Amino acid sequence: MSDARYPLPDLNTLPEDLKAKILEVQEKAGFVPNVFLALARRPAEWRAFFAYHDALMTPETAGRESGLTKGDREMIVTTTSAANHCLYCVVAHGAILRIYEKKPLVADQVAVNHRKADITPRQRAMLDFAMKVCLASHQIDDADFAALHAHGFSDEDAWDIAAITAFFGLSNRMASFSGMTPNPEFYLMGRVPKAK
Repeated sequence: MSDARYPLPDLNTLPEDLKAKILEVQEKAGFVPNVFLALARRPAEWRAFFAYHDALMTPETAGRESGLTKGDREMIVTTTSAANHCLYCVVAHGAILRIYEKKPLVADQVAVNHRKADITPRQRAMLDFAMKVCLASHQIDDADFAALHAHGFSDEDAWDIAAITAFFGLSNRMASFSGMTPNPEFYLMGRVPKAK
């Protein structure tokens, strides 16, 4: 993370709850995604950020059902993060998207132009709505909800799409202004078979 404007804190100086969560992520992923350390410089904000992140991205852990798959959520993040010019989130969430969808090309496709991507009409409608929230949320109207309903999305699903888009708008801006760079590990995830 050499281009970062803010130095990463030493893991051993962090509050125990942050340290434990970061080590858990490291155990699962095999590395510590830079976002976890970059935001840890302000522990209260880190806790709030990841609590909301987890509520949106893994609602099942909070006992809430969602009409969006894990792949759908990552697709929203990758597509809208590209519109916000956030390298970190496009690369990191694009990697996760490739893994969930089992499609090595999908993240690049939706980041560049979701309308030309190899995705379902349902996913295209979802991303049309997400992009409108991202770029022109003040113009959302009943027709936008009707387009989602035509593909089986509920009003609660629309809330999820909008909330993910809005939350990552914040994340995109924090990553970009602070100079957060993607971990090298993200670039090949989901593109090449995992080493056994």
